[in-house]
Amino acid sequence: MRVFIIAGEPSGDKLGGALMAGLRTLVPDVTFDGVGGPEMQAQGLASRFDMSELSIMGIMEVLPKYRHLKRRIAQTAQAVIDTAPDVMITIDSPDFCLRVARLVKASSTIRTVHYVAPTVWAWRPKRADHMAEVIDHVLALFPFEPPYMQAAGMDCDFVGHPVVSEPQPSVQDVDNFRVQYGMEAADPLLLVLPGSRRGEVSRLAPRLGEALRPVLAAHPGLRVVVPAAAPVAEMVIAAVADWPLVPKVLDPRGLDVETAANAKRIAFAAADAALAASGTVALELAAADTPMVSIYDMNWLSRRIVQRMMQIDTTNLINIVSETRTVPEFIGAQCRSDLIAQGMLDLLQDPAPQRAAMQTTMDLLGRNGEDPGLRAAQAVLARL
Repeated sequence: MRVFIIAGEPSGDKLGGALMAGLRTLVPDVTFDGVGGPEMQAQGLASRFDMSELSIMGIMEVLPKYRHLKRRIAQTAQAVIDTAPDVMITIDSPDFCLRVARLVKASSTIRTVHYVAPTVWAWRPKRADHMAEVIDHVLALFPFEPPYMQAAGMDCDFVGHPVVSEPQPSVQDVDNFRVQYGMEAADPLLLVLPGSRRGEVSRLAPRLGEALRPVLAAHPGLRVVVPAAAPVAEMVIAAVADWPLVPKVLDPRGLDVETAANAKRIAFAAADAALAASGTVALELAAADTPMVSIYDMNWLSRRIVQRMMQIDTTNLINIVSETRTVPEFIGAQCRSDLIAQGMLDLLQDPAPQRAAMQTTMDLLGRNGEDPGLRAAQAVLARL
């Protein structure tokens, strides 16, 4: 069996590596070709070019690289056509992957599989129809996604979310973390996550600092830790210097990827609650059983555009998957320090309903089931 597989960013590389491992388990003589990073290369892929060339798909970042990316799209599609694999699997990165798929479909009957369904349930529902023109089969991370893809004419299987297979720290790991940062076992710990992009940190960090004032007044023993993303670590350190309580910042710079990821997981497990910018971090917190308040804001024009396009009344994945609204959200005009503070005070008073929703979410995403990479491999093979 020959598989051409493409990922364009680290999250996709991780999914790809797990899927390739699953395929190798089920079909030992499988061979791989395509584009990917270290996780996929560890499974036997010789990447045709450095995956980092594709991790620049924002509008302003793309413009200077547009001609180069067009060449890479054409080269990759031609490589698929020339090698005629049994299946082409593209992973997320739709700006690149679906353009490759369109060229492949225009010149061949090669079966196309896309891993990670577009969020048509949240915004821009027509994306599924456009995707169906070039994709035969979708591997979905969320259990509610298959009907959207099937309605557009694609096969779709829910294969589980990779967060459920992430290792969780031990009690000893958590105890060591608290000792390392000078905390007593009984000290309540709040995580604050202001985002991983510069615009997010600049907009959200000042509001988070102000929101902490009444929370700290009500809980004077509260300790605060801020896990920073490497690209904005210096910016985060500067931003929190003016907070009412200067937190411990977890700076991943200088650490290898796995050490940094493990330190972050331990912090999540050690925390009693979190104030977090909206995103997939909600699932990481749920896996650690850490209840949260979710916040987000953007510039005025972007806010207006997104409000018009949104199809649902919540952006938090715990609320969506569990079909509850237990995670308080302060988005857009509601992203104010006074409202955020009250949301956190309410959460600290009674986190039980949210914890129940988080457990439901993890169960629905496949916890205690087969590894998502193996399930994805089984789904690919079942429909060939």
